[in-house]
Amino acid sequence: MKTFNIPDFYRSRIITPIKEFRRQKDKLKRDFTPTVLDFGPVRFLIARHFGFCYGVENAIDIAYKAIAENEGKRIYLLSEMIHNPDVNRDLQDRGVQFIMDTKGNQLIPWSELTPDDIVIVPAFGTTIEIQNKLSELGINAYQYDTTCPFVEKVWKRAAQIGEKQYTVVVHGKPTHEETRATFSHSKEGAPTVVVKDMAQAHRLATYITGESSPEQFYEEFKGQYSEGFDPAEDLRRIGVVNQTTMLAADTQGIADYLKQVMIHHFHLVPDQVDEHFANTRDTLCYATNDNQDATYALLTHPADLVIVAGGYNSSNTSHLVELCEEKLPTYFIASADKLLDRHLIRHYNLTNKEEVVTENYLPDQQPVTVMLTCGASCPDAVVEGILLRFLSFYEGTRPVEEVMEIFR
Repeated sequence: MKTFNIPDFYRSRIITPIKEFRRQKDKLKRDFTPTVLDFGPVRFLIARHFGFCYGVENAIDIAYKAIAENEGKRIYLLSEMIHNPDVNRDLQDRGVQFIMDTKGNQLIPWSELTPDDIVIVPAFGTTIEIQNKLSELGINAYQYDTTCPFVEKVWKRAAQIGEKQYTVVVHGKPTHEETRATFSHSKEGAPTVVVKDMAQAHRLATYITGESSPEQFYEEFKGQYSEGFDPAEDLRRIGVVNQTTMLAADTQGIADYLKQVMIHHFHLVPDQVDEHFANTRDTLCYATNDNQDATYALLTHPADLVIVAGGYNSSNTSHLVELCEEKLPTYFIASADKLLDRHLIRHYNLTNKEEVVTENYLPDQQPVTVMLTCGASCPDAVVEGILLRFLSFYEGTRPVEEVMEIFR
């Protein structure tokens, strides 16, 4: 696999060697048991897979290359390159400006850009409309394009099934940058509709069967369907692709459900299924799958709490939080400074979409067992900082060098 030039300050003297040790011992990635770091009064169970994925490392490599190669030029990102505050903050500190926020709201007018400016496309990709806008401005959108290869794989798969006269159903968050980009590329070649969850998939089914009227569809799925979409015709042949950071089980569940709807509605026998439903299982991102599978395995072990690190607007990270919350007290934090002290933690509440402070999050008894994982856009250095912050709360912990000796 290709290697990338990642700045050293994103690496970790603790986490990075553990990852490499596990990789060497398990190159086929069949062992999902967590790594145990026992410091005495506090022990950590660290997920088998987490942190920077291929797509994120690719994006970071390209972005820092753009900075190095264009000294003195104005450098822009269309929006956050990835959903991690540390990475985005460092890019901004180096002079990179964001043209839009993550919801697509304009921060810098297009009129301010010139052909001499450098524009980096974020890892989520971008819409065809924005690519055309950059082209009109004389800016090459492909010079520093950090679009994740696995996102592009979804675009290609959508195009392939579109060519076979299937309508594309995108499972994703309608306002997410990646889903907006996938929708834009898909609708160029096929009728396209976005469903955000199983509840919307159930509603879509009523339009497949004709139980609900087209007028209802246009209202219910407003902003989520392509121009000229005709529910009566365009939902007769469908295929499901996904925003790559969604829960794999959710995407598969939606695909399986809609497949059964088609089978029952059109009275299909097995060899007729593909007349109405395209096989798109190969669009699920390997890193999303690995991180989620590692989290499921992590949660089979006993622990007192879970810490999930990452950007609060990170889709893949929020799904890890949801998995963990089903089993244990779970705290979603952006960095070590959210661990205010041994008794107070500032963390993100997914339901209320705000930071809250929780008291007495650590049990009094020892040893305390902490599960630790993070999203695909979180640097190893952030995870190390959290681990070291926990160690500072306890006396008599074993030295880091001693604990890490088995990973050398």
